[in-house]
Amino acid sequence: MYFFVVNLSFLEIWYTSNIVPKMLLIIIAEQKTISVAGCLAQFYFFGSLTAAECLLLGVMSYDRYLAICQPLHYPILMTGSFCIKLAAGSWLCCFLLTSIIMVLLCRLTFCGPNEIDHFFCDFAPLVHLSCIDTSWTETIAFVTSSAVTLVPFFLIIVSYSCILTAILRIPSGTGRKKGFSTCLSHLTVVMVFYGTLIATYLVPSDNSSQLLHKGFSLLYTILTPMFNPIIYSLRNRYINEALKKCLSKKSGFLR
Repeated sequence: MYFFVVNLSFLEIWYTSNIVPKMLLIIIAEQKTISVAGCLAQFYFFGSLTAAECLLLGVMSYDRYLAICQPLHYPILMTGSFCIKLAAGSWLCCFLLTSIIMVLLCRLTFCGPNEIDHFFCDFAPLVHLSCIDTSWTETIAFVTSSAVTLVPFFLIIVSYSCILTAILRIPSGTGRKKGFSTCLSHLTVVMVFYGTLIATYLVPSDNSSQLLHKGFSLLYTILTPMFNPIIYSLRNRYINEALKKCLSKKSGFLR
């Protein structure tokens, strides 16, 4: 499990590093210009890393399924080499699929005014700047994005349905509690990430909802990666003990 958590953490470092520095320049230094090449590069890494996170979350749900539903076979099935192949496949697949969309975007003709009403270069604002027919580009983007988001999402649903069934069959309350605690961190991350992602792209793209769209985008691009390390760290016994000591000292000081 921690091998995939390391991959997820590494991914989110690049995820935020791709968006936050330019966003801070826009807000603080008011440098609101970006080159076409820079904008396309930002979208490429944003799309690739978002898709890779979806696949990694799906792989992690499969890992939890094997750990709880087939614990005796777990060391045999989830070997080190197999984990590396799953992680590498997730990264490679997403970067290759996003490359297809990038090729289609680079073939578009952009007309003025070249202004994006967003804090980063997302697909929809870029396509709206084009003055030629973009239906084929949008169709390919829809198919690829649906594949890398919905397939892992259904895998997560199936995995956790099996996990829930297996946990409820455990006779002891201690065993059920241990089973739920094993999955709680990952399930929380999945709910936060997919919840904000779905809310962002289900919002209609009219002018009145543009502010709401940007607000949801801010959640899953910046706040979610910030909270994920905290969510996973709370499973660590030493961090929990240190947190309890810190809170007890503060409560004693307040008294």
